[in-house]
Amino acid sequence: MRESGPHRWSHPATILVATDLSDLDHLMPFALEQAAETGARLIVLHVLSGSEAITADAAGMPYYDAAGALEIAEQMLRPWCNLARQRGLRCDALAREGHPTQQIAAAVRQFQVDRVLVGTRSRSKIGKLLVGSVAEQVLRSVNLPVITVGPEAHLAAAKDGVRTVLHATTLRETSRPSAALACQIASAQNARLLLLHVLPPIPEMERKGLPTGQDSAAMYELLQLAAVTAAGCGSNIEPVVVHGNPTIEILALAQERCASLIVLGATHRSAFENLTRDRTVYRVLAHASCPVLTLREPEAVQEHIGSEVAMARN
Repeated sequence: MRESGPHRWSHPATILVATDLSDLDHLMPFALEQAAETGARLIVLHVLSGSEAITADAAGMPYYDAAGALEIAEQMLRPWCNLARQRGLRCDALAREGHPTQQIAAAVRQFQVDRVLVGTRSRSKIGKLLVGSVAEQVLRSVNLPVITVGPEAHLAAAKDGVRTVLHATTLRETSRPSAALACQIASAQNARLLLLHVLPPIPEMERKGLPTGQDSAAMYELLQLAAVTAAGCGSNIEPVVVHGNPTIEILALAQERCASLIVLGATHRSAFENLTRDRTVYRVLAHASCPVLTLREPEAVQEHIGSEVAMARN
């Protein structure tokens, strides 16, 4: 019988790889590695946009040739599926025409996908982001783990022979599902789990008379979260509290510890629908040295929180 909930997310049976074809060489090594961990089936999907199907006849006149463009796309996908099969993995190459996000969502339903893998890209050295419209829409619309592979991501070697999964947490109650998922993934990979919380800079906290570092209230909460989380998966968990800019500290710790995966929990509002308020998630997606798994908080949780806030105000 098919697993449900977090277990199927940490032990995916089917992984969907959404590609624009230009990122195949970068995406597929990660897809093959993840599929090999659980024996998951790979669905490699390219969705044909209208502009891709425009070609020219012998006279140089443009015309729409969807069939020809789909065939070319399938030809580009097949070698990767052949490589997957050589490694004992199941793989299907699909090229479809339509709206990318809608076709990805349809494939998720059709193949009962447990995880989606997409690529991101960064446009600027000064912090401007170009995650990619398709990747952004997938992050907003898919209610299952989405792993994004940025341009700076690479397959990480285990440090001291032990792999590391990094979970950055806000310590809100609603962040516990992503912590549990990170722990289960770490357990499945025989990896250590770093639970990271980033506090404001020390001078800012000292001006407010707040304890810092290991003596902070956040460290106490993090230890509690680590205990609760470890009870559910049995992985080795290391709580870490640092001060500074969240994006910088997440990326720096992932680099320092050679993390193979960063796990982020994200609300609809702060991470996806209102980028002007909180770009931490998007900056991490664009610049991480390893893949980033993002888990949206369930809408039911959001609605429940909203109703409680409304009741408290009345």
